[in-house]
Formats: sequence, C-alpha cells, structure tokens
Amino acid sequence: MNRSKWIAILRAAIIGGSMWAGIGVAQAADDVSVQLDWLVRGNHAMFFVARDNGYFSEAGINVTAIRKGTGSTDALKLVANGNADFGFADLPTLQVGRSQKLPVVALVAVNQESPLAMISIKSKHPMSKPADMKGMNIGVHPSGSTYVFLKAFFAKNGLDLADFKQSTVAPPYENMLLLGRVDVVPGYIDAEVPELEAKAGGPGSLSILLGANYGYDAYGSGLFASEKTIAEKPDLVQRFVSAYLKAFNFVVENPQQAVDIVVKANPEYKGKEDTLLMQLQADIKSTFFGPYTKQHGIGAISDKQWNATAQVLKDQGMLPADFTAAGGFNSSFAEKANALKR
Repeated sequence: MNRSKWIAILRAAIIGGSMWAGIGVAQAADDVSVQLDWLVRGNHAMFFVARDNGYFSEAGINVTAIRKGTGSTDALKLVANGNADFGFADLPTLQVGRSQKLPVVALVAVNQESPLAMISIKSKHPMSKPADMKGMNIGVHPSGSTYVFLKAFFAKNGLDLADFKQSTVAPPYENMLLLGRVDVVPGYIDAEVPELEAKAGGPGSLSILLGANYGYDAYGSGLFASEKTIAEKPDLVQRFVSAYLKAFNFVVENPQQAVDIVVKANPEYKGKEDTLLMQLQADIKSTFFGPYTKQHGIGAISDKQWNATAQVLKDQGMLPADFTAAGGFNSSFAEKANALKR
C-alpha cells in the first residue's frame, strides 16, 4: 500500500471515530445530594424548583436527595463529612463551625439580613420598641442561633437579660406564647411567625421587632459546600450555584408557583400552602434583598457583611476574639451566575 492511500485511510478512521464520539452516549450527569437544616420551609423552595423545573438537569446535575434536617449544626457536619454534597444552614452558625475546624464554605447568602426577631402576641403584650419588653417573661432556648440573637439584641438596645424573668423553652416556641407561659420569644419571621400568626388571629396579631432594624447586623441562612468539593469540583459547584440562583429568581418572581412545586414534592405539606407562602413573602419583603444585591445579584456575599456577622458573634463570646472570618465564604460562583439584581 502506498503512502498516499495509507494517509487517506488514517484520515477516514480519525473522522469516523470523531463522528462516533459525537453521536455516542451523552456524558452522565453528576449525582449530588442536598442536606437541609430543618423541616421544609419557604426559603428551601429553590432546591425543589431547580430540581423539578429542570434547572439542575440542564446543568448536568442529578439531585439524588433533598434531605430534611435536625438543625444547622448537623447539616454543617454532614456536608463537612462528605455525607451530602451541598447544604443549607444558618450562616452565623457556619462561622462558629469553622472556628471548630469544620471545613465548610458559604456560597450563597439567601437572607441578606437576619430573619430573627423578638415576637409577642399583640393583644396581650404589644411592642413597638425594645424597651417595651421590660417586665415581660422572656422565653429562652439557651443555645443556638436564637440565643446568640437574643443576647446581641439586648446588648445592642441597652437592655440586660439578667434583669428579665426567663423561662427555658424549646422549639417550636409558638405554643408557649399561645398558652401564655411566656410573653415574648426570639424567632424567625420566615418560619415561626407565619405559623404562629395563623393560630393567634391572622395577619397583624403579633408584635414583631426585627433584629435587623435594631442593630443586629448579620446574615441569615444560605447555601454552602465543603472545602474539598469546592477545591476538587469547581465546575460542578459553578453549575449547581447557577441552577440554584436561576431557581431563586423564579421563587422571587413566582412565589405561589414555587409553593405549589414544594408541596407537590412534599405531599405532607398539603393544606399548609398559605403558611409556606407567608414564609416566602416575609423573606421577599424583608431579607432576600439589600444594597449589595442591587449591584451583585441576589445571593451575593460581601466582605463587609460577613465580617459584621463575625463581629456580632465575637461580641457575644460565640467566636474567639482572634477568629479570622476570611475564607469562610466564596461569592465568586454566585457573581458569575448572572442572578437577579434587586
């Protein structure tokens, strides 16, 4: 066989191989699992929307599970240990976890302002300012994010928790208020408030002092992953964050449809659509947006707010004074995702 014929055969083989490669089996999607911090709430809607609207599959991702949780601390540990790929948790708690050597990193700040507030039943104990709590019996759960908030809220507003009657409570707190066993509790406007409001007489039946309006300068909850996943699979992280933020856009613009998707995925929430919608509406009104999201898009994390969150924790002794907040978040994935600017 002469040289020219050999070259022609070789070229044909290369072209044929390329054609077969082009029409061969599509590359398999990446399997990932998600760990929530608690039972399903309104601000978890993005995961179900991204999965069931096909945003994850379009990004080459197959979400094998969205698991309910038992608290932010457990969610952080499960992701850090590799038992889940992505998680959702309270970001101040994530900072505490990092101070305890948990290798987890925030990717998206869903709540730009903390949704924590002091809550009372208006007909019994009306409040319009922090000083109105004087003489009230405070429901206290002496650990976790609500206790950090409680101490910070009092310190920021010139109140001393030691001057108040305190009763130990465990979540959910709303029954303690409804039964009159405590007068005021710390709680989340995007969790306890809609549920409590429904039982206490409807919208307007509560007095709510949102911490963000009274000096509590901290992030709320958000999306996170392990340091290992971010280092070893940055392309996967980018695709996941982009799909998640596409779903975030959808949730903001279509909250009722988002609730319908959540309930379809979680049939046990049938009949609780109004509560889930109120949870989302509370976040849309008060926590999803801020000055930074107008320029950088929803979910973006700023150095300023991240450091302010750490300072709140340091002031309450939840973080050591020499704790370095740097490295605890990576906002580059969110900022590349072209998220809604609002």
